[in-house]
Amino acid sequence: RKIMIKLLKVAKFQIGKSGITPGVIQSLNLILKSHRQVRISVLKSSGRNRNTIEIMSSEIGKRIEYDTKIKIIGFTIIISRR
Repeated sequence: RKIMIKLLKVAKFQIGKSGITPGVIQSLNLILKSHRQVRISVLKSSGRNRNTIEIMSSEIGKRIEYDTKIKIIGFTIIISRR
């Protein structure tokens, strides 16, 4: 019998007033190791406006280890591993 490890589909994550720290990037890399998609909620304390969220998403895209696709929907950043 073959035992298959199925990747979990969606993980949820929050970014608060500290913003994008090395710890956040490290956590996202660990999450993407076992999940196909991460939904990041940008909290009010992080100064959530459209420009801030776009800057955060581009910074995450540059610093993350995996090849990903990033979408922004409202105050949520969705990262999908390719």
